Amino acid sequence: MTRRTFGTILALAAVALTVGVVVSALKTAVRTNALPLQDASIIRKQAAAKHLDPALIAGVIYAESKFEPHTSSAGAEGLMQILPATAYYLAHLSGGSRFTAKDLGRPDINVAYGSYYLRYLLDHYSGNEMLAVAAYNGGLANVDKWVAEAHAEGGELTVSGIPFPETREYVQRVMAAQQEYRETYPRELGLQ
Repeated sequence: MTRRTFGTILALAAVALTVGVVVSALKTAVRTNALPLQDASIIRKQAAAKHLDPALIAGVIYAESKFEPHTSSAGAEGLMQILPATAYYLAHLSGGSRFTAKDLGRPDINVAYGSYYLRYLLDHYSGNEMLAVAAYNGGLANVDKWVAEAHAEGGELTVSGIPFPETREYVQRVMAAQQEYRETYPRELGLQ
């Protein structure tokens, strides 16, 4: 092998290595922008404390706020988009005596209350994540009514049977995001 050929091979190897590093960095950037994850330590902590799948919490946050906390037109606040009235109710249930509505802007408080509510809904629906997620969006009374109607007709409530299009799409979005978070961020969410 001549010196020139060896130099060409080295140059091509360096270019290939550089392209590989750039492609990997671009994939990471696209993943982070398309499926963001922030406050993973808070999510892990609340998931452990409330016996929840951290990917489910992340999926709800993604569907609610895409990890960009804001106040909705309905007045829901923070990462998990909790209405102040719901938060006061949850504070009462959980013994939170010093809660104020402005606390919903704090990720640790917001995720704690949202996770508490998810646990409450999961307990209410005997661990059925689809029903709990539907109630998180469409309301407990509505989902109870839909479940009762489905049972009266001899069946179970399915995602396709949810009468509110917004809630049906919300459930599909959360469940898909939950799976994507499991696959994309297993280490960050403490799943490995």
